[in-house]
Order: sequence, then C-alpha cells, then structure tokens
Amino acid sequence: MRRARRKFLTLSATTLGGLLFYTLDRKPVRVHAQSSTIKVPLRFFTEEEALAIAAAAAQIFPADDSGPGANEAGVVIYIDRQLASAYGRDHYRYSRPPFFDGVREQGYQGKETPRDIYRSGLKTLGRFHLFSAAEQLTKLTEIEKTVFFSLLRTHTIEGMFCDPMHGGNADMIGWQLVGFPGPRMSYLDEVDGNYGRAFRPKPASLAQVLGRPVKPGEDTET
Repeated sequence: MRRARRKFLTLSATTLGGLLFYTLDRKPVRVHAQSSTIKVPLRFFTEEEALAIAAAAAQIFPADDSGPGANEAGVVIYIDRQLASAYGRDHYRYSRPPFFDGVREQGYQGKETPRDIYRSGLKTLGRFHLFSAAEQLTKLTEIEKTVFFSLLRTHTIEGMFCDPMHGGNADMIGWQLVGFPGPRMSYLDEVDGNYGRAFRPKPASLAQVLGRPVKPGEDTET
C-alpha cells in the first residue's frame, strides 16, 4: 500500500522556537535556537494552507509592544492538531438532521464539520499569506460574519492560551502575557514566603506540575 507523503511546515526560528522571557520592566525577549529553520510535521493542513491560516491568525492576534502574537505562540500548530483529531470530524457533536439556526447561546448548529468549515474557508482565503497587510485586513473584514471566521477566531484564542501540550502557547508565552501561572494545584508553599508582596510565579504546564509527560486528548482519541 502506498504511504501518504508526510507534510511539514517550515518556519523561521525567529518566528517560532527558542526561549522567551520577560525583563524586569516586562519587555518580552526571545533567545533563538542555533538552527535557522524549524520543520514542524502537519497532520491536517498542507504547508500552503498552514501558512495561510497562520497569517490570518496573526492578523486576529498580532504581536505588538505588549508581547508576542499568534505566530510566536504556534497557533497554527494547535489548529492543525485539533482538525486532525476526532474533534475535527465532529465526533463529539450531534450532527444529524434536521439542521436549524439556533439562538446564539446554543452555538453552531450547522451540518458542516470543523474540517469542512476550514476547507471552505481556505478556498475563500486563497494565498492569504502572500497578500499585503492591508489586503489581509480587507479580506478578513469581508468574511468576519462567516462561520469560518468565527471558528478561526475562537481557535486562535484557544491556541494562544492552551496548555502547550496541545501545540499552541509555545514556551507558555500566552500565559506569560496575561500572568497566568498554569494549572497549579496549591499555593501553600508560597503563601508565607510572599506575604504582603506581589507574587508572579513562572508559568508551569500540566506536565511540569505533575512531573511526568501528559498525552493530549487529540493524541489518544479515535
């Protein structure tokens, strides 16, 4: 049987990778790895599609003076893994007819799976990553009322602030940005030592808190 060719997203080390830390005056600084490029295996997107989605996510959550954005956090990797998982094919949602538009609180009620929505949205985006910044903003403004844009925006935010085991929030830069310490189980050890003083611990992922590797759901579900 012929094996499918594995797809990769090739990124500059100045875009993703390396160690991120904040200076005492809260300025983000990244120390990059020796390699000039990083090859990330893709599970759902082609490289061209991943670049388009990465560019769109970067417009939704751009890097600025306050810190890194979607590209630096690896949001596109998070999205790629989610779409390749059971979630991407709507394994967890009742998806049989009839289909009606519900109220906003009910969320999406349509027929298309997340994978279908992205496939359609990618056709609309085209070679988005090759557009100028002004053209990108115009295109996103045109589609901001669509289900695709709503889903992309939601995934961008999730990818910025998820646990790093899911592919996004590289180096926990999203958590550093908002001061979230991670899923710590207790602060008893820090209470007495920081009494009356501001306490901003270094973020720790679930794997770091538990002291052992943690396999994300998208790698175990069927």
